[in-house]
Amino acid sequence: MDRRTKYTKQIIKDTFIELLNKKEINKITVSEICKIADINRATFYRYYLDIYDLLDKLEEEFILELKNDYKEFNYQNNQLYDYVIALLNSCLKNKSFVKVLFSTKNNVLFLNEVLEDAYERCKIRWEHDIPNLDSEKEEYTTVFLFNGTIGIVNYWIQNDFDKDVDEIANMVKELSYYGTYKFIYNKERAN
Repeated sequence: MDRRTKYTKQIIKDTFIELLNKKEINKITVSEICKIADINRATFYRYYLDIYDLLDKLEEEFILELKNDYKEFNYQNNQLYDYVIALLNSCLKNKSFVKVLFSTKNNVLFLNEVLEDAYERCKIRWEHDIPNLDSEKEEYTTVFLFNGTIGIVNYWIQNDFDKDVDEIANMVKELSYYGTYKFIYNKERAN
């Protein structure tokens, strides 16, 4: 992709994200993006079918970046912690877009592909550590871990990234490995 194409696509994306921060997606028009980005409609349609295609492409880019960020981690050690660190750092790199994504998408379905990959890595680890693990328990554990993790990440994003990445990752790790009772009890005793 040449520099001019990169620039044009980036200005479209930036304008779209800026507008998403101000209003709902169904209130944004291609004409509005083109006017603010100072491009013509044909240029927009050269790269995207419509507003929703643009959103899909942005999601795909974010997911690809996230996958690239965490594929290097050694999942044999601290798999959940490493996954969460990668997820949080990707969120920080894409703050404005992530904030919009998490506020406009129900249940952050766009992360399913990433979660499936992380689940497969966890499954390999669990099957290695516990050869006779009940598959139903494995499924319930996975649902609990990943929905809880995404919930914490969502809360962190909605609170404007108010905590350090390590603090959030450790919180997820503690809750995942030791449960809510120990997490709350230890926090209360420390205070």
